[in-house]
Amino acid sequence: MAYVDIVTVLALLQFIVFGYKVGRCRGRYGVKAPAVTGNEIFERYFRVQQNTLEQLVAFLPGLYLFSHYLSPLVAAVLGLPYLIGRELYAFAYVKDPAKREIGYGLTFLPTVVLLLGGLFGAVRHLFSS
Repeated sequence: MAYVDIVTVLALLQFIVFGYKVGRCRGRYGVKAPAVTGNEIFERYFRVQQNTLEQLVAFLPGLYLFSHYLSPLVAAVLGLPYLIGRELYAFAYVKDPAKREIGYGLTFLPTVVLLLGGLFGAVRHLFSS
């Protein structure tokens, strides 16, 4: 489980860094809280942070369900493309939002595999008892 815990902490730290970048952009581009619009570059950073939050809601439970019912090591390995995908997504989205597909795919696919694997493991466990 240590590998899963490491991936979890890295995903949460990544989210915190994205939030820090949003705060930095608020100052740089003069977007005062609570506003979330007013500068296109700020809005891109903000959307990266928000999209990451949306993805974490599915990724983290999937990571833990898969690790609990199937394999902690495989779950952690599946978490690596998620982390890389988030970085690629952030870089591409800030530069040109239309080119975010690769990063999004590297985020979405592992999350779906983790969730489906966790569901499979839970159902298998239910019927094997």
